[in-house]
Amino acid sequence: MADTSPATQSLRNQIDSSEIAVMPGVYDALSAMLAEQAGFEAVFTSGFSISATKLGKPDIGLLTMSENIERIRSITNAISTPLVADMDTGYGNALNVRRSVNEAIDAGVAGIILEDQQWPKRCGHMREKSVVPATEHAQRIQAAADVRAESDTDIIIIGRTDAREPHDLDEALRRGHMYANAGADVIFVEAPQSRDELETIATEFDQPTFANMIEGGKTPYLPYNELASIGFDIVVYPLSALFAVTQTLADTFEQLQTTGTTTDRAAVEFDRFDEIINANMYREQEKRYGSLDEESFTDSQET
Repeated sequence: MADTSPATQSLRNQIDSSEIAVMPGVYDALSAMLAEQAGFEAVFTSGFSISATKLGKPDIGLLTMSENIERIRSITNAISTPLVADMDTGYGNALNVRRSVNEAIDAGVAGIILEDQQWPKRCGHMREKSVVPATEHAQRIQAAADVRAESDTDIIIIGRTDAREPHDLDEALRRGHMYANAGADVIFVEAPQSRDELETIATEFDQPTFANMIEGGKTPYLPYNELASIGFDIVVYPLSALFAVTQTLADTFEQLQTTGTTTDRAAVEFDRFDEIINANMYREQEKRYGSLDEESFTDSQET
C-alpha cells in the first residue's frame, strides 16, 4: 500500500472534492507562507516564476533540475500546505524523469507536472513551442508512475500537453488520453484559446482536469467559480502574485530613487512582518537555550 503523506492525501482529497481546487502561484518560502496564511489549501510553483526570481531569466529552459528542486525544498520546509511543482519536461528522457521524480518526492512535493515540450522548453503561453512525439512523453509519464510505485508513495502526476499551439486541439486531446493511460492522474491541456475549447477539455476526460490562468496569456482569464461550472477540477493562478510584487518593487525603487523616501507607500509594518515569519517562536527557542547553564548538563549523582 502506498505511503501517502499528509500533504499528498490532502491534495488528493481536494482534487476528488466536488469543489474546484484553487492554487495560487508561489515562488519562494515567503510567498508560500503568505498564501498558506491567506487560507489556500494548496500552492503551486511554476518554472516561469522560479526562473525569474532565482535567475532573473525567462522561462526558456535555462532553469536546471537542481536549481528548481533547491527552491522547491525551501518552500516545502516552510509550509504544511501541499505543493504542486512544475517539473518542466523532467529534464531529459525517461531516465532523467526518474531522477527528477525521486528528487521531488524527497523534497516533499505532493504533486508534479510533466510536459511534452522539446528541450529547451518555453513558457506555455509563448510562441514557437515544439513538442516531442506523444509516445516519448507517454514514456516519461510511465517512468514517473514507475518511480511512484517503486518508492511506495502516492505523489500525484499531472500530464501536460502543449500540442494545442503547434498542432491543434484534437491532437492535444489525443495526447491527453495517452498520458492518462500511461499513468497521469490529472490531465492538463495548456493554452486553450477560447471558452469553447475550455469547455471541450473539461468534459473530454474521465480523469480530473487542470486549468491555467495567466494574466495576458493565450487562454481566456476566468474566475475559479466559472471554471468550476465549466467542469474543471483544479485551477492555478501561477503568476498573479509575481506580477503584483514586481510592480510593487518597481514602484518602490522608483520612488526611493526620485524622492529619497518610501514612507508614504503602503507596506507591512515591522511587527506585522515579524508575525508573518513567526519570529517570536525563534526568540522563545533562543531564550530556552540561553537559560541553560553548567548545572543543566551536570549529572545530579556527581559528588
